[in-house]
Amino acid sequence: MKELHVKSLLPVRLDKYLLEQYPALSLGRLNKALRENKIKLNGKKQPLSTRVQNGDIIRLFLNDEQLEKRQIPPAVFVYEDEDIIVAHKPAGIEVDGSAADTLVKRVQTKLSADGQNCHAVLCHRLDTGTSGLILLAKNKAAEQFLTDAIKTRQIEKRYLCVTFGRPQPPTALMHDYLLKDADRGIVKITGSPVGGAKEIITGYETLAVSGRLALLEVELVTGRTHQIRAHLAHIGCPILGDSKYGNNAANRELHFKYQALCAWELRFPTKISDPHFFHLAGRVFHAEKPWYCRQVIDGSLQ
Repeated sequence: MKELHVKSLLPVRLDKYLLEQYPALSLGRLNKALRENKIKLNGKKQPLSTRVQNGDIIRLFLNDEQLEKRQIPPAVFVYEDEDIIVAHKPAGIEVDGSAADTLVKRVQTKLSADGQNCHAVLCHRLDTGTSGLILLAKNKAAEQFLTDAIKTRQIEKRYLCVTFGRPQPPTALMHDYLLKDADRGIVKITGSPVGGAKEIITGYETLAVSGRLALLEVELVTGRTHQIRAHLAHIGCPILGDSKYGNNAANRELHFKYQALCAWELRFPTKISDPHFFHLAGRVFHAEKPWYCRQVIDGSLQ
């Protein structure tokens, strides 16, 4: 906890004062801290627009890591050429946004360190708690090529995950429908296209089992919001560590902060019509397998 005694000759907005004191903070982070009741002005929660003045006391219930300016580490590139980047996103950071540390900012750090133009555009996304491979484009032509290939399902995506529960049958191709609940920030799975629900197709294969857990390879045929997480939860096998769709008691017991879900493989089509991207035909890229895969296979996690 940090306690600030305001020293200002003129009244100033609370958010402006805090941003001046802690440049590493962003407005987005301040708003989040306020929602979580981590900012107190003279002992009370007040809007960020409140004007503070000399003698006021501000208490911030944030740690040093959140307040101090940290150097953003460079992203890990699995592949790079003049047009595209295949980057690895660790679990726990957003792909983009106002946070101090995001995948896009790590990509920019890496490109800058290599003496390149920092421009790179995301062509798809991963949830904050999901690790794995992300495609970025360095130019408009590459952006169009990648987004079209993803939209038409020419680029295949496979994931590795650990579920709490063993799916039956061990291998399946699931067809259902997904309905967004925007107010609650979740999705629901149904067996019919009610209320505008969209079709989802998710394939899985059980690679190993250990006690209550199963290690799956999942093929994301359609790419809807939270599709893998919600679809597996729908069949009674939520992903370990998933606080939104999972078993929170099991997550706490096994000490999983983020979902055990990794975007493990990206597979390009064997035939590509655009000659500029011929060199990507048939290419397959893999992320490093997460530690939890090994522990399910050897039985140390169950």
